[in-house]
Amino acid sequence: MLNRVILVVILVPLAVILIALAVANRMSVAFTLDPFNPGNPALTLQLPLFVMLFLALGVGLVLGSFATWWKQGRYRKEARNKAREVQSLMREISDRKPVPQAPVAPSAGTVPATRH
Repeated sequence: MLNRVILVVILVPLAVILIALAVANRMSVAFTLDPFNPGNPALTLQLPLFVMLFLALGVGLVLGSFATWWKQGRYRKEARNKAREVQSLMREISDRKPVPQAPVAPSAGTVPATRH
C-alpha cells in the first residue's frame, strides 16, 4: 500500500515534470571541455539540452550517494564490530553448561522461619 502511495504522490508528478522538461528542451546545445578554444570539435559535444540536464542529475545522484556512503563508513564498521561482539557473547552463553544446583538443606542449629 505504501509503495502505491509513493508511486502516485511522488513518481507520477516527477515523471510528468521530467517529460515536460525534455519536450521543452529538445534543441541541441554545445558542451565544450576546452575553455580556451570553444570551437574545438574534439572536445565539444552536441546534445539536446534535456540529455545534458538528465546526465548532470544522474552524476549528481551518484556522487551524492557515494559521498553519503563514504561518510557513513565508520557507522557501518561500528555496527559490524558490535554484531561480531554479540555473536561472540551468544556463542559464549550457549557454550556454558548449566551448573546443577543442589538443594540447600537447613543446618541443624537453625529454626525454620514460620509465618504468623
